Amino acid sequence: MDQRQALTSFAALSQETRLQIVRMLVVAGPDGMAAGMVAEKTGLSPSNVSFHLKELERSGLITHKRVSRSIISFANYEALGGLVRFLMEDCCAGHPEICAPAAEIAACCVPAQNVQ
Repeated sequence: MDQRQALTSFAALSQETRLQIVRMLVVAGPDGMAAGMVAEKTGLSPSNVSFHLKELERSGLITHKRVSRSIISFANYEALGGLVRFLMEDCCAGHPEICAPAAEIAACCVPAQNVQ
């Protein structure tokens, strides 16, 4: 991930609702979540959720897939991992013990399947 993409991702995540949506989609895992369910869980109108989902998709942090009449949103684990790697790539300065806790947390969160 380059700096420009990282800035786009951070800009998308700097809004409270979008951060909440990404976290919900990460928890939803490979099954994703329908836009209607996202609206219900966030207490937002469908049009408001649609706006936020489009911003997150534009940033590359989520993807969408049409299933029947629903649009299902998925966390883009590859992009989220790239963002974490971008933050950590200069970490440690030769002292891996500094980054070990963050690496352990990131390693436990790899999904069994990345659906896109």
